[in-house]
Amino acid sequence: MTSSFEALLPSTERALLHRVATAQAEGRTPSLVGAVARDGRRLWAGGRSCVDGQAPDADTQYRIGSITKTFTAVLVMRLRDEGLLDLGDPLEKHLPGTGVGEVTIGQLLGHSAGLAAESPAPWWERTPGTLRPELADVLGKQPLLHPPGRRHHYSNTGYTLLGSLVEAVRGVPWEEALKAEILEPLALERTSTQPAAPHAGGWAVHPWAEVMLPEPAEDLGLMAPAGQLWSTASDLCRFASFLADGDGRVLSAETLREMRTPAVPPEAGDWDGGYGLGVQLVRRDGRTLVGHSGSLPGFLAGLWVSVEDDVAAVVLANATSGPLAGAVAADLVRIVADAEPRIPEPWRPLPGVDPALLDLTGPWYWGTYSYGLGVVADGGVELRPLRGQGRASRFQAETDGTWTGLDGYFAGETLRVVRRADGSVSHLDLGSFVFTREPYEPGEAVPGGVDEGGWRGL
Repeated sequence: MTSSFEALLPSTERALLHRVATAQAEGRTPSLVGAVARDGRRLWAGGRSCVDGQAPDADTQYRIGSITKTFTAVLVMRLRDEGLLDLGDPLEKHLPGTGVGEVTIGQLLGHSAGLAAESPAPWWERTPGTLRPELADVLGKQPLLHPPGRRHHYSNTGYTLLGSLVEAVRGVPWEEALKAEILEPLALERTSTQPAAPHAGGWAVHPWAEVMLPEPAEDLGLMAPAGQLWSTASDLCRFASFLADGDGRVLSAETLREMRTPAVPPEAGDWDGGYGLGVQLVRRDGRTLVGHSGSLPGFLAGLWVSVEDDVAAVVLANATSGPLAGAVAADLVRIVADAEPRIPEPWRPLPGVDPALLDLTGPWYWGTYSYGLGVVADGGVELRPLRGQGRASRFQAETDGTWTGLDGYFAGETLRVVRRADGSVSHLDLGSFVFTREPYEPGEAVPGGVDEGGWRGL
């Protein structure tokens, strides 16, 4: 069963359905739903097998496990953007008495705080949260396994702390903040902390026989910010589009770019993946995917978005083990991106440009390296090497006439125009680097000076 809201080629739709059907059959899962979105709209959804006697669709709820962490990270980043905390703040500043207060909020978001991956026994995913009523019960007697900030070590307990941090700073329960600050603004009406019909039940499929066993669906209590949520393919497609483009009611595009930047180096040997601030990052088929995977007993989930291709995909299944939901979602992105590449927006001239800014465009030289400076939308500029690879960055305009780097080597650095006494442009200063109109131009403010003999042969 499939549904289309925007036109995809029939061959693309068949390829998507084939991938979903293969994953459900080979993965031996009671049901599976896949969906694809582009430009903020769901293009396609397909479900296989049945839930309560009906084929699942994009409105059927599944438990999404650790995709919940991305929602929690968005709540924390909202607090940061409002100036209520800083990512460099020690946890103790806002949530005292945990026993691990020296770790920073940023380290918790990026799983580099050194905390244990799981809470002490009993197995938290299969037991009620009432067994862990206090943070001390979640963290245990040895909460730190590694020095904070030294390595990536995935931690469910770290996101429990972040959920409690949200409650401490906001003064409301995590669930209440989640609903008011993310679910309602983004119209995620079928995302909730408890299941709402129609929803799938969780199943364990016997590894050596074609039989199943129902899995418990526990309320995780304090661990909820790490994995509690239920959602649908339709809701998660909208959330994936938000992760790519931002939404002023929740988080800006600039903050989402920050979240999509690797927080720490990946673990040894894993050079095709990493972790930002609440989002996983992977390289698949030559493209970068951003999102998260999720699992809880009885459920598997995967959400990926390729920002460059403007394609998002979601896969949800109700089995403890079986199809690799993240891998299937990555395949759905690839199918659409390869078969129907993004059509670029039409080029249009800017409505106007400051002549003084236009005069700055063209070639500039850092030593003998040649760069080109161009004007982009909103009064920003872009500096790129004219040959080969180099330190390319985009800059946004500031009110004082300078520009601040947005990405690349010069992210956060200040670019400014240095003028002579008569008002003419002498050079560009970028983090103390001097860019001149000619390489080592005599008489210009080149640090160390320019040899009076000038250029010469051997």
